Amino acid sequence: MRREPVITNDGSHTIREIESGTTFHSHHGAVQESMHVFIEAGLRYWQQLHPEQSLHILEMGMGTGLNLLLTIREAALLKIKIHYTAIEAFPLEPTITNQLNYPEILQDPALTGILNEIHQSPWDTTIALTEWVEFKKLNTTLEDWQPAAAFDIIYYDAFSPTEQPELWTTGIFEKLFKTLQPGGLLLTYCSKTIVRKAMMAAGFTVIKIQGPWGKRDMVRAVKMG
Repeated sequence: MRREPVITNDGSHTIREIESGTTFHSHHGAVQESMHVFIEAGLRYWQQLHPEQSLHILEMGMGTGLNLLLTIREAALLKIKIHYTAIEAFPLEPTITNQLNYPEILQDPALTGILNEIHQSPWDTTIALTEWVEFKKLNTTLEDWQPAAAFDIIYYDAFSPTEQPELWTTGIFEKLFKTLQPGGLLLTYCSKTIVRKAMMAAGFTVIKIQGPWGKRDMVRAVKMG
């Protein structure tokens, strides 16, 4: 699998798989997409409903670590404790992660060391990235993953149903539904009808909301209860 960093329209990096041309983020802007889908529609929305509470976040598809970096920055602003678990079956090589320009784009040089620690830290080990965020990454597939905790928010950042249809099935969403606390959220950029139907069949209440720049819709799925 050959991959390379490329610049998106907001100046931030994404990763492109050379053979397929598939990218990890929207070409309209990696940072703006992640901010909209996971931070604004997810973390900030949850915090408005549950102010001053700590929370557990699961990320499916750690990739470049961008969603975690943005969460770290947000946790410091909101002053909330976050326990963050990330699943990544195919981690990026250091030759790629060392090129990522997120600290520069976010104008926060302190994030450089944190980004390095995200990618260089040991697997299956909980570490403190900041005073607000504890982090564990798991080198496994979602199908093989065995949940050991309940989560408040799931960042669902898998490749599209066209690229990875096995990750958008009712069975997968049933597994994720069970890992969420009542009232928990699942956020994803994908709003295809087949995906929303699979989520609803798994028990989620599915809400289409405004998508990021260049995309009309996204999904916020809720475990009512």
